Amino acid sequence: MQRLIAQLFSQLAHGNAILVRVQATRGSVPREVGAWMAVFADSTVATVGGGRLELDAIAHARALLHNPALVRIQHYALGPSLGQCCGGQVTLAFSPVTAQDQAALTLALRPAQVPVALFGSGHVGTALVQVLGLLPVDLTWIDSRDQAFPPGLPANVHCEHSSPVQGAVAQLASQSRVLIMSFSHAEDLDIVHACLLRQRAQADLPFIGLIGSKTKWATFCHRLEARGFTPAELAQVTCPIGVPGIYDKRPEVIAVAVAAQLMMVAA
Repeated sequence: MQRLIAQLFSQLAHGNAILVRVQATRGSVPREVGAWMAVFADSTVATVGGGRLELDAIAHARALLHNPALVRIQHYALGPSLGQCCGGQVTLAFSPVTAQDQAALTLALRPAQVPVALFGSGHVGTALVQVLGLLPVDLTWIDSRDQAFPPGLPANVHCEHSSPVQGAVAQLASQSRVLIMSFSHAEDLDIVHACLLRQRAQADLPFIGLIGSKTKWATFCHRLEARGFTPAELAQVTCPIGVPGIYDKRPEVIAVAVAAQLMMVAA
């Protein structure tokens, strides 16, 4: 998204545009409310869903560039009027924008960032950071080891050294989705313990995911029960993590499976 906004600003330096935004939807539609596209005289940036909807939106936006008096709100019935198989209804809003609008556009187009805390900078953690760097998340990457983080990270990634590593749990942003994959089972257990204590006190961690097998989780359950946690509290932890049905153990594949699950719980 930052790349698209930067592209928009670069092109606004050379000409005005019409910003097209999905204002409302009903039924099955190609894009969600808030999705946007900038239409210039000879190019576009981003998308509101493609197909005939987008073609009609581009045509109307370019007409607006020449005649600002035209209607700024358009309603589309995707099935009856456009022949798109989605079949839902979309309302698009059209707004002229110039290079002077950059500050307002930065705020208006910035997507909601889901807070995510990733514990562990091993092979899977490193692969996962590259995937999450493309998604609308605000990622805090935490490890207890010095020099654990590689250079050249995505802009939405913030690195934090914490020793002991579980000490970072108390400082996580409220509503953080937590992913636990440290270099040792002992650290993993301590992080889960700290997350469950925070849940007991604040109940503000919607997802606690632990990498590992069912056998690992069974062992952890016994140890956490010995520390006083109830079955209901333990049920707040997801282990193994990742969407089911993917058996490839390569770090990059696991990262995609975990990111997909995270987007499901972030919706």
